[in-house]
Amino acid sequence: MSKLIHQAIDSLLKETSRSFYLTLKALPPRIGPQIGLGYLLARIADTVADSKGGPTDQRLLALEQFNERIQGRTGALPNLAILARLQRDPAEVQLLENAAAPVTYLEQFSDADRQRIRQVLDTITGGQMLDLQRFAYATGDTIIPLAREEELDDYTYRVAGCVGEFWTHLSLAHLFEADAATEARLLETGVRFGKGLQLVNILRDIPADLRMGRCYLPSAVLAEHDLTPRDLLTPETIDRFRPVYDSYLDKAAAHLDAAVEYIGLLPYRQFRLRAASMLPVLIGQRTLALLRGQNVLDAENRIKVSRPEIKQLTRQTALAVPSRRRSQKLLDAQRHA
Repeated sequence: MSKLIHQAIDSLLKETSRSFYLTLKALPPRIGPQIGLGYLLARIADTVADSKGGPTDQRLLALEQFNERIQGRTGALPNLAILARLQRDPAEVQLLENAAAPVTYLEQFSDADRQRIRQVLDTITGGQMLDLQRFAYATGDTIIPLAREEELDDYTYRVAGCVGEFWTHLSLAHLFEADAATEARLLETGVRFGKGLQLVNILRDIPADLRMGRCYLPSAVLAEHDLTPRDLLTPETIDRFRPVYDSYLDKAAAHLDAAVEYIGLLPYRQFRLRAASMLPVLIGQRTLALLRGQNVLDAENRIKVSRPEIKQLTRQTALAVPSRRRSQKLLDAQRHA
């Protein structure tokens, strides 16, 4: 890949993915461009899917056409100009207006890497399209929940768990070799890594999603505690909701424990890869700690890790990663914070 194209990807990512950008910058250069481009293409698709005011059918068609172009089945990209005008964030306007360039960057990679990028984008875009169809008629007055636990697990795999597989396959192809048992375990824990990060996002964003008519917590689980999605609009419901919520926080924490195992399976000398893997886990662990101590149903108090905390975690990661013992100590400290 040419240096100019690498810089172009880097510039777009810096404006549209400030927290994950730190992870991308830490990646080894032999896999950074592939993961960066994959993430950038996924952000374009995500921006299309989340375009507020755009008719569902229009967004579904745009996603389908965008994915068809990525997969190489057509040479035409959808016209994203209308959806670009709906964006409030100038960086997302730029992302949609310049969508054609990142797609052409695919041609700069080997056939194997291009296929890996296409495969993960196919899975992610399929998840976004399913999400749009599921919530097609959702509004602030009409809340549509997932029905069963299996639907939530499938969703977290499609939009994030598959990224763990993608990341792992690239690492094995370009950075190190592993025996069959270790490779299988890396792929398994890599999937849980991605699922855990996505579940943390879902648990943090419950109020915002509800006000768009979306409830990712299954109605069957809520019903076991005599709750409905609409009950979660009221902050005072937190005491009744807490057992359900805590069980999902525990599930997210268990996924992040698998991510810690994933980091431990990486070769010692892969310092940059281990650092890039550690930082999102530490941020996820810190977010879980905040969620346990506050009322997530209070829409006026959005819970998130502050920028100074992220900077501190970034520094701590850089200092800890040369030592497995210090790395494990840092991860354990955040887990029990």
